[in-house]
Amino acid sequence: MNVNSGAMKPAKKVRVFLPSNFGLSSWEQIEPFFADLSGRSITSTAELEKWLLDLSELEAVYKENQAWRYIHMTGDTANKDFEASFNYFASEIEPKAAPFFNAFNKKLIASPFCDSLNKEKYRIYLRSVRKQLEIYREENIPLFTEIDLLSQDYAKIVGAITVVIGGKEMTLQKAASFLKSPDRALREETYREMIGKRLLFKDKLDELFDKLLKLRNQVALHAGFKNYRDYTFAAYGRFDYTPKDCAHFHDSIAGAVVPVIYELDCKRKEELKLKSLRPWDMEVDTTGLPALLPFRNSKELIERTIACFEKIHPDFGSYIRIMDEMGHFDLESRKGKAPGGYNYPMPEIGVPFIFMNSVGSVRDLVTIVHEGGHAIHSFLSHHLPITESKNVPSEMAELASMSMELISMEHWDVFFKSPEDLRRAKLEQLEKVIDSLPWIALVDKFQHWLYLNPDHTHAMRRETWISYSKEFESKAIDFSGLEENRAYGWHRQLHIFEVPFYYIEYGFAQLGAIALWRNYKRDPVKAIQQYREALSLGYTKTIVELYETAGIRFEFSTEYVKELVGFVKSEIAKLG
Repeated sequence: MNVNSGAMKPAKKVRVFLPSNFGLSSWEQIEPFFADLSGRSITSTAELEKWLLDLSELEAVYKENQAWRYIHMTGDTANKDFEASFNYFASEIEPKAAPFFNAFNKKLIASPFCDSLNKEKYRIYLRSVRKQLEIYREENIPLFTEIDLLSQDYAKIVGAITVVIGGKEMTLQKAASFLKSPDRALREETYREMIGKRLLFKDKLDELFDKLLKLRNQVALHAGFKNYRDYTFAAYGRFDYTPKDCAHFHDSIAGAVVPVIYELDCKRKEELKLKSLRPWDMEVDTTGLPALLPFRNSKELIERTIACFEKIHPDFGSYIRIMDEMGHFDLESRKGKAPGGYNYPMPEIGVPFIFMNSVGSVRDLVTIVHEGGHAIHSFLSHHLPITESKNVPSEMAELASMSMELISMEHWDVFFKSPEDLRRAKLEQLEKVIDSLPWIALVDKFQHWLYLNPDHTHAMRRETWISYSKEFESKAIDFSGLEENRAYGWHRQLHIFEVPFYYIEYGFAQLGAIALWRNYKRDPVKAIQQYREALSLGYTKTIVELYETAGIRFEFSTEYVKELVGFVKSEIAKLG
């Protein structure tokens, strides 16, 4: 692939194995194709490669069908048809497909022609296949189904929570915009209303997590692991770092980042002229100006994102335009919509889908450029013939997205015509970058404890969360009277419920994004060329090699963290 080529709508791969008009609505429809691959005789390297391409086509169709079911279900969690469609896939299709996928892995590795495959092209893929074979257990299939179905409950519970501010009912995402209000009384009212409503569901969320914890622990034990933490490292294919490296990351953040945040918070307290800095004082602009409004509606958000991305590279703007033309956006917050945001890749058509909960804030701007980075990754890696090679590790996927948050910031003038508004937006973003690192470390460290101590009580869980929180929180903030809310702070993080241990990747990637942004400020053309080259590789190299291709290091030593955070701190100082 020429990564300098002009951007066009990706051509949907021509099907050579499945019929062009094939649509997956039941297991019976797709089972014959699984059976074909399972029983096919392979007598040469060429036939093995042809078999791999047919398998990749099947996987692309399968995953894309799953994607649309998930998109519809999260877009309207109250819609019973969407829920039933997703549940059917999880309970009737996935459990029947799983043994076949495992059999395919065995067939590939056992083939006498496996060693004849191109080493450079297939080494990462084959490494992952061997690891999947190691941990596969048929008795885990029904547990995975149960976990998938239970995980939906988090989105349904949180997505249904509303609050009343100023006599108006609204979602939590919409209410959060009032935390930026210059009116301190309104901020406090909003904060207390939000945590009050969340706490009404604390027992339900605790009980949900108890069920998930038990099931996940059973999965690990079935697979021969002592705990779910170690199982997950294997399942995620974490070949390039260990739990000890995660602990080192935690220590580096506590030692190098928390003190910087304390300084920034003390400055905030002084600028706001407060005797006590409270949690509801952390979002408001310290000059007393109202919250920034980078766009008025979803249409304008997309248009401005296109203009911003075009300034970075013309292809990037084209990718967003293609998605818009195909209706691959669901942006605005509404009641019944699942919380959060995501970019869902479409491995067959190559045009991903972006989902978020926009309310008109700077955070929404950051979310769309973040998910836009994921989308760029999807476009640039679509040329890869093996579907699994497009399934990049999270450490690289988040590098693509978090780098775009910082790089795009250099062109946020399309969102903010006023130089002062632009300065404020950049300052807010850079402070968020630093603030995010301790939270990431806290969530990850807590999850290690949760799964290494699966028999813990609710009281132990609360005490441990509070204890760890104190390691990573700024001592400048006064949390008095909010003890109950602090004890359940982890309930806010959907990853803990839905995708356990998928969070430290954001920390690793944030450090990488800072380094890539630093490169961009030094040499924009070279930095974007390296960025595109790295993303176009998909998962055909190790994480270390992918980071090197991007022109940065996969490192999280205390010294390196200090260096990168020092750079961000200097950029904050320039903004005043």
